[in-house]
Amino acid sequence: METVPASGSSKPSLRPFGLSQDAWGRLVLIDADGKRHVGVEPVRAFPITDPGLWVSLCDPNGREILCIESLDDLSPSIRQILEGELALREFTPVIKRILRLSGEISPSDWDVETDRGATRFTLDTEDDVRRISAHRVLITDSQKLRYQVPDVRLLDLSSRRILERFL
Repeated sequence: METVPASGSSKPSLRPFGLSQDAWGRLVLIDADGKRHVGVEPVRAFPITDPGLWVSLCDPNGREILCIESLDDLSPSIRQILEGELALREFTPVIKRILRLSGEISPSDWDVETDRGATRFTLDTEDDVRRISAHRVLITDSQKLRYQVPDVRLLDLSSRRILERFL
């Protein structure tokens, strides 16, 4: 991780860097030494549980160039660019309602309403429905797309009953 001690503090702080997009829409990192890194990819270490913490900027080969402990430490302009890139990279629709389930055993087809609209996906096994906190659930379909339910308690009764069979 690229850090230097902050003046008057024992907590390390991020070395200065610049972030922009070139004419082709690629993300460009200019590090503290002035070196340009074209085509960097932001990667969250904990995209579901702590999306604002520990974001790595990696070169096109996947090697980490810079690690950002907290997005809160960034200037608003750099944070806006970075969050825009992360939103393009990460696609995790939020399930608002489970409309129908094709059967009691796996594989099963799920018809759901998400924050991105209605969709249908296939669930291979019950193991693809995981509780990741007391009320948060992550579902991975047969195509390896992830869907999340941020709070099971906010689902309607019918959706909760369906989901509870898999937890």
